[in-house]
Amino acid sequence: MKVVTKVIGGKAKIDPSGLEINEKLLAIDRITKVVKGGRRLRYRALVVVGDGNGHVGVGSSKAIGVPEAIRKANTAAQNELIEVPLADSTIPHEVLAKFGASKILLKPAAPGAGLIANSTVKAVLELAGIEDILSKSLGSSNRINTAKATILALANLRKPAKVVKDEQNETG
Repeated sequence: MKVVTKVIGGKAKIDPSGLEINEKLLAIDRITKVVKGGRRLRYRALVVVGDGNGHVGVGSSKAIGVPEAIRKANTAAQNELIEVPLADSTIPHEVLAKFGASKILLKPAAPGAGLIANSTVKAVLELAGIEDILSKSLGSSNRINTAKATILALANLRKPAKVVKDEQNETG
């Protein structure tokens, strides 16, 4: 299976105003920048937003205060919404994506299998509306890169009808 490193075919801009969006805070990190006068303290927030019906986005942002970092990350995540093709409660086909040093393998699962994934991937998949999936996180376990690799994998999924058509063209 080929590793995907960018979105194939581009992605459409989705307007978040018509969707009922839920947000989940994945991480808050305290970061410092050392300057001549001492250390500058800031906070970085990682947020996932989604409607549980095939739309999901991830955003990361930094600010001097925690609430401001969360608000900015939420806005960034809503601007990065993607549409995920669903096949019942799972994904139409398996996909392997890489972002930075993190790789994510997503495989469709039988109904009732549940979300078999680490906490970062599970949060993204839950907000996308996926209920049954098998996943494996390879390489780096960095939360930001793992979340973005998951979004990249979901963005490269094809609709179920298109997958069947492509497989028929390859065999026939």
